[in-house]
Amino acid sequence: MDCFKAEDRSIIMSHIKGRDTRVEVLIRRFLFAFGYRYRKYDKRYPGHPDILLPKYKTAIYVNGCFWHGHDCRLNRGVKSNNRFWEEKIRRNRARDERNHRDMIALGFRVIVVWECAVRLNSDVPSFLLSLEEEIRKGRNTYVEFPITQL
Repeated sequence: MDCFKAEDRSIIMSHIKGRDTRVEVLIRRFLFAFGYRYRKYDKRYPGHPDILLPKYKTAIYVNGCFWHGHDCRLNRGVKSNNRFWEEKIRRNRARDERNHRDMIALGFRVIVVWECAVRLNSDVPSFLLSLEEEIRKGRNTYVEFPITQL
């Protein structure tokens, strides 16, 4: 059972940011320092990619583990209103898949960075370098960066 009343929990959840999260800002600072220029939340493209690198035809989506239903330690699940949250996360995942397919159809490469890839990683610089290598080499049309060993 939740320790907050429904109204209080609703207020708490409504204050969670969807843009400019710590993970997004960290990745953007790193990319800018390495000379990459990008657009944020470009509304011309499906799903308004968190980071769009037009020169490299690459869209980066930074997903929160809870909001997008990632199977990791950061996603502890919910304690109340299960039906609502399961349905919401199912819709989020379906929307993500549709947006990723649409971006690939437009000729973009899609990179999904899960929140746990940064927050649970003890070697963030190494992770960021592998992200930069993926952008530069660009062999795959779809890549995910989760932490699988945790």
